[in-house]
Amino acid sequence: MRRRGVGLAAIQKKDLAQTKFKDKGTAIAEDQLVQMSKQMEAFQGNLEEFAGKHKDEIKKNPAFRVQFQEMCASIGVDPLASSKGFWSEMLGVGDFYYELGVQIIEVCLATSHRNGGLMDLEELKTRLLKSRGKKAQEITLDDLLRAIKKLKILGNGFTVVNLGTHYMVQSIPGELTMDHTQVLQLAEESGFVTISSLKSKWKWEEERAHRAVDHMVKEGLAWVDDQVKGERQYWFPTFFPDVAA
Repeated sequence: MRRRGVGLAAIQKKDLAQTKFKDKGTAIAEDQLVQMSKQMEAFQGNLEEFAGKHKDEIKKNPAFRVQFQEMCASIGVDPLASSKGFWSEMLGVGDFYYELGVQIIEVCLATSHRNGGLMDLEELKTRLLKSRGKKAQEITLDDLLRAIKKLKILGNGFTVVNLGTHYMVQSIPGELTMDHTQVLQLAEESGFVTISSLKSKWKWEEERAHRAVDHMVKEGLAWVDDQVKGERQYWFPTFFPDVAA
């Protein structure tokens, strides 16, 4: 019985020690959280002061604007979260990106009858610069990507497709799969693909290749050419050399 008593006391003592350690750990964690919150508030205050001091350069210098956006992201601040509020009033960046988003929609809609709603990001930039005029603020590919990201509020009609070497902007509803992306990667080389070229390049079965291109034809992204001798060709107007003319 004595041994059991000693064992029970030891267990109770151990439980008490663990409870104290746990309470101490919780207290330390809470203190660290408070200190971190204070640091983040101070940093955000400094960020706002910096933004106010350099707002003209942020608005006019695209490279500086990118660096500012990255600095904001590092502390979880999104200057584009709303078209109203401190950041919009201070910098006007919210209005800048929302206006750019509207212009992106206009360009995509105006060209969708030809490219099926799929446009190279560089081409989009070229067309925007032309439509915005010489006196408009300079824009970069980063600006376009940020503006397009804000267009997602409209649904899945505006997305960015990463082809590895560059980006394509999709302005029609529906998500492109990896197979569709690989079709586009091959089509970049000559503007068209065939079932044989897809099978050879990606080692696909014929049914898989047909499924991918048939979907893209249905969505208006590809045109069928049966006039050519030999195998049917699937052309992608977004890669036509004179598309930006």
